[in-house]
Amino acid sequence: MSAPHFSAMHTARPDPAALAVSYEELGKAWASAADEAGRRAVIERWDGLRSSFSTWYELAQARFTQNTGDETARAERERSDELEPRATSLEVGFLRLLLEGPHRSELESWLGGHALALWELKVRAYDPAIEEARVREAKLAAEYTDLIAQAKISFRGETFNHASIVKFAQDPDRAIREEAAIARWAWFEDHGETADRIYGDLVRLRHEMATTLGHPDFVELGYERMKRVDYGREDVERFRAEVLRHVVPLCERLMTRRGEVLGLDRMMFWDEALADPEGNPKPLGDEAWTEAQAAHVFSETHEQLGQFYEMMGQRGLLDLVTRDGKAAGGYTTFFEEFEVPFVFSNFNGTLGDVDVLTHEMGHAFQVWSSRELFPMEYRWPTLEACEIHSMSLEHLAWPSMEHFFGDAAERYRRIHLEGGLTFLPYGVAVDHFQHLVYERPEAGPADRHAMWSEMERTYLPWRANGGIRRLESGGRWQAQLHIYGAPFYYIDYTLALTCALQLWAWADRDRPAALEAYVELCRRGGSAPFQTLARGAGLTSPFDQGCLEEVVGHAARRLGLEDG
Repeated sequence: MSAPHFSAMHTARPDPAALAVSYEELGKAWASAADEAGRRAVIERWDGLRSSFSTWYELAQARFTQNTGDETARAERERSDELEPRATSLEVGFLRLLLEGPHRSELESWLGGHALALWELKVRAYDPAIEEARVREAKLAAEYTDLIAQAKISFRGETFNHASIVKFAQDPDRAIREEAAIARWAWFEDHGETADRIYGDLVRLRHEMATTLGHPDFVELGYERMKRVDYGREDVERFRAEVLRHVVPLCERLMTRRGEVLGLDRMMFWDEALADPEGNPKPLGDEAWTEAQAAHVFSETHEQLGQFYEMMGQRGLLDLVTRDGKAAGGYTTFFEEFEVPFVFSNFNGTLGDVDVLTHEMGHAFQVWSSRELFPMEYRWPTLEACEIHSMSLEHLAWPSMEHFFGDAAERYRRIHLEGGLTFLPYGVAVDHFQHLVYERPEAGPADRHAMWSEMERTYLPWRANGGIRRLESGGRWQAQLHIYGAPFYYIDYTLALTCALQLWAWADRDRPAALEAYVELCRRGGSAPFQTLARGAGLTSPFDQGCLEEVVGHAARRLGLEDG
């Protein structure tokens, strides 16, 4: 289907009864299909039905995040939250017919084993008995999104939201950095009881779903929901230990050096985002200018990427600028029936605008490149593989950063690399925290805050919270959207960054080969598990011995932070 402008994209709301009838008809057609051609036609009909539902669902979610105060958009998002678990229940019932019937080997030879492995996980992670719980879970996650989006933070006579106030974390004036941090975390202190209540309800609900499905706690169910086919909890634990061993000491040296460069007696957390005494470089123009300059950056990085970015702009598929009522964060989604992605972010005038744009365009370019793969599962990879495309493009676009930063481009590249290194300990801290929480679902808010404090002492030992009450008591995690809405979706960034750093190092040696490997990886979409995709692109799995040490060592040498 030719994609209209985003503003003209509309799909009919699915009728629950009609959807149930459609699945009943699919089941009958599957049972009565006389040959392989007939069965393939049924699977293609099913893929089309899912694509139609997905398009409506993603449009409803996207339009709500664009304006959380729009009551029409809110009502449609609420309908999507209610209907999605019911659609999943119908889908799982159909998957059981496919997986438990006599034609499984035929399906595997046609579609490949990975699709069936993903279907198996979906079946294991869902049962009609948890349908209502899934609806309640979606409503709670949306309540948190709304709470954050509607925040009004007073600072120096102006009002900011969470997306716009963070720009002051990079202000060269230390007093401004500190005051902005105090103002932001005062909001969390004022709304902490609500945030604790929402998360406590989510943890209890997820634990109940897990035990209903026969799990001792939510951890295993969380991994199944993340579709982790080729690694498990032990692999992740080993990776976290490698970060603790190889990355945390390096980041301590980096932060010590940063404090010295900034001329500080002691680094506070509100100093961490400022990497340069001249002030972190900013895009040389406003948000519209940055969006326009990106066309040059992406064209120079790869011809196909430049053409793709031009199409996204022409069709209104970029919503990049922060505004009141807009949900926080950034994401990329895909509208199946229109075969185009949609990129959402919150520009705030800092170098982070460039980070998020290159990151989300990596996601968008990947799903665009693999949009014709079949079945629907293969259009996107699992999430840790998705993040390879996004985090790699952040690094592969480096040679064109002069378009955004002029003479400060090299400073940007250094700061970006330092930010990647210091992100690794934070990313595994978020993951480890969630394991602790879901292993102790009976814990209360104070217990969870103590768990986070332990994670900061372990993985972020340089951090000083400066007496801010919410942070001193272990409440920093409440600003991390993923912890509420996407449990266990965070280690994925660290695994992908390990792969992205490999591509970056490869591009230092042979840029054309690295770029071709990247584009081919995007084309493969989700047609294989994470480690297979990584190795197929010429990369080493993050779980392989020595992988993290090698890539972090390359970055450390680039920054002059080698041991000794």
